[in-house]
Amino acid sequence: MTGVPASAAGGSSGARRPGPRPPTGATQEPAGRTAPGGTSERGATEGGAALRGGKIAAAAVNQASVWNVANLLTMLRLLLVPAFVALMLGNGGYDPAWRSFAWAAFAIAMITDLFDGHLARTYNLVTDFGKIADPIADKAIMGAALICLSALGDLPWWVTVVILGRELGITVLRFVVIRYGVIPASRGGKLKTLTQGIAVGMYVLALTGPLATLRFWVMAAAVVLTVVTGLDYVKQAIVLRRRGIAERRAALKGSEA
Repeated sequence: MTGVPASAAGGSSGARRPGPRPPTGATQEPAGRTAPGGTSERGATEGGAALRGGKIAAAAVNQASVWNVANLLTMLRLLLVPAFVALMLGNGGYDPAWRSFAWAAFAIAMITDLFDGHLARTYNLVTDFGKIADPIADKAIMGAALICLSALGDLPWWVTVVILGRELGITVLRFVVIRYGVIPASRGGKLKTLTQGIAVGMYVLALTGPLATLRFWVMAAAVVLTVVTGLDYVKQAIVLRRRGIAERRAALKGSEA
């Protein structure tokens, strides 16, 4: 006699009595195979597999969504930057034919800038890649044009410094205050971008006579809009930061109370 019950040892002792048999045709669920809430372990396993499969499929869709028409236009604009510089500086940088080809590349880049953002917002094609690449492409093509024009002596360097300094400064400012909110693009900012594009495009072309005088005034208007809208963005950033700090303090006091 070992002291171990026959039922636990699995022996054939007469103390072991068979339990009631399940009804004919019924399937007995093994013990411990039922998930909480009445769901069988097999169903829970299949549900988990389906959930994991859904996440993998969603991730694949998100990855594929990077290759949409809006992002392709942004990539095209990035590729046009070195092509524009090569055309702009071709044959010494003063050949009217080469400058015309450079203007065509610049015009295509500016037109795609108008369409890719609109397409992304209209058809829900906004991606993390587009958020980063789009402003980089904008600054790259405009910066390349301004630097080339100043290097060739067609545009004073201070104009290039003012425009590029404003663009880079506002970009940094957006990242600084992004924790408090997003500074929306204003109508003045859009008008500034359009005026800059027209003015730089006119300087890229080898214009003479009244058109050369006209491009001077268009560039002057672009510089004024650049400075005014830049100051407006700084003002919005200060207001947004103060409002965000005040809201956080109010929420903190409410949680403590």
